[in-house]
Amino acid sequence: MKVRGVLLTFFILLKFFLQYIAINPVYELHRDEYLHVDLGNHLAWGYTTVPPITGLISYLIIALGKSVFWVKFFPALFGVLTLVVVWKIIEELKGNLFALSLGAIGVICSALLRINTLYQPNSLEYLLWTLVFYYVIVYINRDQVKWLWLVALTFAVGFLNKYNIAFLMLGFVLALLFTEHKRVFLERHFYFAFGVAFLLVLPNLFWQFQNDFPVLRHMKVLSETQLVNVDRIDFVKDQFLFFIGSIFTLIAAFIGLVTYKPFKQYRIVLYAFFFVLLIYFYFKAKSYYSIGLYPVLLAFGSVYLEAVLKDGWKLYLRPVLLAIPVLIIIPLFNLIVPALSPHQIVENPNLFKKLGLLQWEDGQEYQLPQDFADMLGWSELGILVDQAFEKIEDKNKTLIQCDNYGEAGAVNFYSSQKHSEALAINADYLYWYPLDRMEIKNVILIQDPQDDDPNRERERELFETVEFIGEIKNKFARERGARVYLLKGAKTSINKILKEEIEKEKAGLN
Repeated sequence: MKVRGVLLTFFILLKFFLQYIAINPVYELHRDEYLHVDLGNHLAWGYTTVPPITGLISYLIIALGKSVFWVKFFPALFGVLTLVVVWKIIEELKGNLFALSLGAIGVICSALLRINTLYQPNSLEYLLWTLVFYYVIVYINRDQVKWLWLVALTFAVGFLNKYNIAFLMLGFVLALLFTEHKRVFLERHFYFAFGVAFLLVLPNLFWQFQNDFPVLRHMKVLSETQLVNVDRIDFVKDQFLFFIGSIFTLIAAFIGLVTYKPFKQYRIVLYAFFFVLLIYFYFKAKSYYSIGLYPVLLAFGSVYLEAVLKDGWKLYLRPVLLAIPVLIIIPLFNLIVPALSPHQIVENPNLFKKLGLLQWEDGQEYQLPQDFADMLGWSELGILVDQAFEKIEDKNKTLIQCDNYGEAGAVNFYSSQKHSEALAINADYLYWYPLDRMEIKNVILIQDPQDDDPNRERERELFETVEFIGEIKNKFARERGARVYLLKGAKTSINKILKEEIEKEKAGLN
């Protein structure tokens, strides 16, 4: 095997290894991951929260046994493939071993280390964004229409994974207007390729239309509950943190794309970068939405530095530059991934607090980073639900009603009972109620810790008995205090009540 092959294999194995050791075994899945896994049980051309590809991947995860290993495998795989695509871009730009190593290290020692631990659409999204840049670069180099087709098809897959790729395409369209590559608008294959891409995404658009565009309702909820707390200054600051160990490589990319003659034909990449960043800045997007813009810049920066540091004393700077990202990520490792236990974080919170990692989306500070707290306490719900089921005779007439999608997904992941699927009038679960197929006589009710009716006075009027089963006791869990109740012997039509609440919720989202 050639040196390049050995080196690439090493980086691939290192990336996989780091993704798995990055998570302390005390942590469970993240609230969003439970929802995403459940999508595999309800295959469709779209969902309230994400397009259909996540459901397809989840279907495969379920078929493989629905273990934590497989849930974590796919984001890790997409992270590895992102590294491989950056490697290919560097080769396309005529980079050699130093540039290849610098680019690979830049990918490994970055915020992607955290992103690739979570089963969310983001890992695949950033891979597909990087692929789009790669195909654009190859198309510029070779002027072959097959690469234009690959750009279009990658866009279609990206759209079916996460709609944010539309902003990348908008950025590229605006960038084309400022470069000689705008001649592509005269290329008939451009329209054929994106016409086929449109046909590929059309079933999802039709699904959105049939369901009154739930993506718009989802964005409305996000803007009212999360994006409202986004600060544009913080958005800008965060851009310097995602690849903090490779800042010099990113700066080199900007310098190279502006001044380095061999990069002149690729300035469309730089223009697209800034257009997308400006769009996100204007709409007050979450700062991590832009991460997919940076891997391609790592490639350009690595190749430019290799060209600049090519002889004399400058050669001695190469090993220094290779070491800097590693030396910076080592002390940051425990801050960006859940490698430390909650007790270790609580005992040494200063650096977490200084970097603002203890501030949640509501603007308040807590003991743990929000994402870490969202990975605790969930398995307790599965145990409590199983305890409740042991007390029920007519199990097939029992509904598990949760307050939010995290609780519903966690129960479905951890509960050993097979009689009922946990649901919530929230997120995608809102559409999965079997009210036309099942007469509800009993309810296992899971209530948020913020609920103001711990005695369940309302439910006591609807059921013969109301029994408190237990609550989440993990003091570090975001869901600490969530309570489980067993409601037996419905006195009225629970189906009718739920239908009314579901319709009310849908109307409220419109």
